[in-house]
Amino acid sequence: MKQETQFLEVVGLIQQSRTRAYQSVNAELINCYWQVGEYISRRIANAIWGDKSVDDLAEFIEENYPDLKGYTRRNLYRMKQFL
Repeated sequence: MKQETQFLEVVGLIQQSRTRAYQSVNAELINCYWQVGEYISRRIANAIWGDKSVDDLAEFIEENYPDLKGYTRRNLYRMKQFL
C-alpha cells in the first residue's frame, strides 16, 4: 500500500504540472488575442486599414498559414473587441 501511495503522489505531481502548463498556454493565447486585437484596432482607428482589411487578413492567414486555426474574420473582430 505504501508504494501505491507514493505512485499516487507522482501522479499528483504530473497532474499539477499539466494543469500549470494548460494555464500558461491559456494565458499566452489571451495575450496573443489581445495583441492582435490591439494591432487591428490601431490600424483601423488611424485609417491605415479599412474594415475589409480584416477580411483580407483572415483570408491571408487561412491561405498562407493553414496550421494557424481560429483566425477567421469573426474571431479577428472578436479580438478587436477584446480591448
